[in-house]
This record gives sequence, C-alpha cells and structure tokens, in this order.
Amino acid sequence: MVENQKDKEFIMDITGTHIWYYFICQREVWLMIHHIAPDEDDENLDIGRFISEHSYTRNKREIVIGNIKIDRIRKEGKQLVIGEVKKSSSYINSARFQLLHYLNTLKKMGIEAKGELLFPEERKKEIVEWTEEAKKELEQAMENIRRIARMPIPPAPKKISFCRKCAYREYCWAEE
Repeated sequence: MVENQKDKEFIMDITGTHIWYYFICQREVWLMIHHIAPDEDDENLDIGRFISEHSYTRNKREIVIGNIKIDRIRKEGKQLVIGEVKKSSSYINSARFQLLHYLNTLKKMGIEAKGELLFPEERKKEIVEWTEEAKKELEQAMENIRRIARMPIPPAPKKISFCRKCAYREYCWAEE
C-alpha cells in the first residue's frame, strides 16, 4: 500500500486473492492486506495446495504475470485460454470475479484471452466471458477493496458458512 503524497491517492496492487475473498469475507481481505498471517497449518490450506499441485497435470502451465498468478494457461486454436482451479464450486461467484480480474489484467496488457473455471473434484468446468457489466462490477469491487484497505481496523466479523473452513477463524472467533 502506498499513499501518493502529491494527490493523496491510495495506490494498491489488488491480487486475484483479494478479489476472491472480497466476495466471501471483507474482514479477511483487510487481514491479508495488513499482512496478518492465517494459520498456515490449517488443513484447508493444505488441501488447496494439494489440489493445485496434483490436478490437471497434463495442462499444468502455471504462470505469474505482474501481481496475478494464473493456474493454467493453454492455446485452443488461436485463442489463449486461462484457467483457475478451485476445490469446489461453492464460491463460484468469487471464482468468476477472480478470473475476470485476470482477464482484465491481461486485457490491459493487450492480451485477449478466454477464461475457464475448473473444479477437479466435481469434474466440472465453466467458461467465463468478459462483459461490460462484469467489468463495472469488478471495478466497484476493486474500489471497495481499496476502501477496506484504508480502514484503521478490520470490519467486524460476521458468522458465515465459510468461517468453519477459514484459516483466520481463531483470530475472529477466539473469544466465543
């Protein structure tokens, strides 16, 4: 996070992970941005790492471009296809916007691509298309993430179904 002294504009690199968690838990976004580490021994983090390392090994082409980390990249004819691998489709809206963020970043670099969400445990795939409506919602989410980052304390915790799988659950609910 950097505050530009000249115009006091808040500048921050927003990652796909920020986008993903914004649509699930805005408190978690604040904790990440402020470098408060989750429980690294949490079994759900281990499962996610395992799935990422062992799924779709034939098309494994993970690549880091700037502040985005694309799980899979391949060519389909002349079309570039980027893929995002998720453990389940339970949080599909978050996954869609994370992938749209990647497509948007590539688009700004002059690279046209198509996106696909991959859910190996469910043997499911969803194509994600870039639309102006999605772009507007993504830009609003990014603006809100910057607002959350500027907050002096995290948003209050809210009990949601994701909490039981969250590596921050003890941080939020230790006194309960």
